[in-house]
Amino acid sequence: MRKAGAIAAEVLLHVGENVTPGITTDKLDQIAHDEIVRLGAYPSPLNYRGFPKSVCTSVNEVVCHGIPDSRQLQDGDIINIDVTVYLNGYHGDTSRTIRVGKVSAEVEKLCRVTEDALEAAIKIVKPGVPLRRIGATIHEIA
Repeated sequence: MRKAGAIAAEVLLHVGENVTPGITTDKLDQIAHDEIVRLGAYPSPLNYRGFPKSVCTSVNEVVCHGIPDSRQLQDGDIINIDVTVYLNGYHGDTSRTIRVGKVSAEVEKLCRVTEDALEAAIKIVKPGVPLRRIGATIHEIA
């Protein structure tokens, strides 16, 4: 399980380094696919219930599970890349929202607040912590 997660994280970092204005989401998918295979894993989304690609790329208002295509990323876009790999009977799954070039102040604030909320949640989610306490803490930082 740890190895699958580590590979997914490594692939996400690698793909993220390639996010620039003008690149297509198809190209990002190909980069991810090649890296997943090179690392000895299989891209979990590929052919799952007909999904045609190796990663999900959700641009701007697309909430999740966007399908990579010929769309070129533009300066000011944000893109969430969701990488899930299958290795030795386990799925490793991770995603990240990446700013493309220079984003607006509003988009920057949205990204910063959601990243802060994620970090706060990670700090408190542990075995034995009641869910009602986790929910209260998330509301406190929102």
